[in-house]
Amino acid sequence: MLWIMRFSGFFSAVMVMIVLSPSLQYFPPAEAIRSSHLLLTTHHPRVDLPNGLSFRTASIYRNADECGPRTGSGFGGVCDPGLVHVAITLDVEYLRGSIAAVNSILQHSRCPESVFFHFLVSETNLETLVRSTFPQLQFKVYYFDPEIVKNMISSSVRQALEQPLNYARNYLADLLEPCVRRVIYLDSDLVVVDDISKLWATDLGSRTIGAPEYCHANFTKYFTAAFWSDARLRSTFNGRRPCYFNTGVMVIDLVKWRRVGYTKRIERWMEIQKKSNRRIYELGSLPPFLLVFGGHVAPIEHRWNQHGLGGDNVRGSCRDLHPGPVSLLHWSGSGKPWLRLDLKRPCPLDTLWAPYDLYGYSL
Repeated sequence: MLWIMRFSGFFSAVMVMIVLSPSLQYFPPAEAIRSSHLLLTTHHPRVDLPNGLSFRTASIYRNADECGPRTGSGFGGVCDPGLVHVAITLDVEYLRGSIAAVNSILQHSRCPESVFFHFLVSETNLETLVRSTFPQLQFKVYYFDPEIVKNMISSSVRQALEQPLNYARNYLADLLEPCVRRVIYLDSDLVVVDDISKLWATDLGSRTIGAPEYCHANFTKYFTAAFWSDARLRSTFNGRRPCYFNTGVMVIDLVKWRRVGYTKRIERWMEIQKKSNRRIYELGSLPPFLLVFGGHVAPIEHRWNQHGLGGDNVRGSCRDLHPGPVSLLHWSGSGKPWLRLDLKRPCPLDTLWAPYDLYGYSL
């Protein structure tokens, strides 16, 4: 049975490579501006990178002819209405994944010069590394103070899910400039294999966030028996038909978010969890999003989050693709492709992540 499972995974990887092969070609590349915008505290801790750690310089990506002239620095900077805004966290542990994610977005975008990256950090010496890896990238760095959420975070099934930076997505509406009206939030353990502008064009309708939903999943398992046995707590879903969605890929209307004040609503559920005698959920930063937005999510095609490739939250076992087309591969779960590749024990689909890896040691 083991060899059958391995063959199945290998076959899936080969088929995805065949389907994606036209997209794997480099589009003509981009120029950029780089600046820093550190927020929320006056003291920004630095972190020492391992000696000699570096990333290879990425290729230069330029807009295709139909994109028009370069936007960004020459027009309105971050406030240019023609930009696609993407937010990603940067930290040492997941830095290799974040760099690969950016590289994948640039490779597959027809208008890479029109993509603006918002990097959320809790350490302040990562900007230079990004600049050296992507010399012409349009980006800003935003400092997120861990103290803001430290006392609201509960223990989780996996320690990585307890890191304060996981909660930075809750504060995008506060961190980003008021002129940024919409943003795509992406986790650090994924690669995009399609044009990001297609995701950007998602029609949210009256909703504040859009994400691929998985209504076949057992929604009740994301909360404890204590939650479901409390009539007051479970009534939050009255009148809604909530489905599970993964918060690692979201399109967010920041105007509506700011107007309604969704950050405070998420914080309120985190406080209830922290102060309650009985836990109401176990899984890190996801459940508060489900509590606030479950049943009120604009659906996005599943192709934009082929998630779970990192296996479960304990063993990180190999997974196969969900049926259907692929625009984004997401290694959610405990198994990360860069770690498995380094250990010479990759899963078949990890080979689809490897072409975007820019990691290397300087001599």
